[in-house]
Amino acid sequence: MRISLPHTIDNGHGQIMTFRELVHEPDGDKLIATGTCTPNAGPTMHVHYKQDEGFKIVKGKIGCQFYGEEPVYYTEGQEVVFPRNIPHRFWNAGNDILELKSWVKPANSITFFLPTLYAAQKKTRTGRPELFDAAYLMVRYKNEYKSLGLPLFVRKIVLPLVYSLGNILGKYKKFKDAPDPLK
Repeated sequence: MRISLPHTIDNGHGQIMTFRELVHEPDGDKLIATGTCTPNAGPTMHVHYKQDEGFKIVKGKIGCQFYGEEPVYYTEGQEVVFPRNIPHRFWNAGNDILELKSWVKPANSITFFLPTLYAAQKKTRTGRPELFDAAYLMVRYKNEYKSLGLPLFVRKIVLPLVYSLGNILGKYKKFKDAPDPLK
């Protein structure tokens, strides 16, 4: 699935990101983006199994936490990197809009996964993604991404059942051009 750049996504709950450029490098494509978060907005604890991610704080204050560790805070001009396979989360820890420059490498399926996740979040009032779309993303791309913000029972039992039901009901025809998951 190809998108035209720049491409802006908005989860409707305080996070907006613009994919700016895809830089082709010998060891994998690097996606360059910019983004904003309203105070306290940010994703739950999650992990990228196949990608590294980095931020430079342009304006504001970001809180970051690696799984099992205490939060760390960064301000304008500072950078933070989240290595692949390390569960993490981040949020706007200030009172104003947080502005970031970011990158993800290798880009892999992020230009499909994140816009689809943001769209699923935008469908709800809670910020939690719509159930069928969440099941599609979390089951199909389980070797690439995991949300530790979901209880184990939901990740292992509920989402696979909902994913199967979604297949039976034809809920995923809209994703016919989705990239194949990585092994």
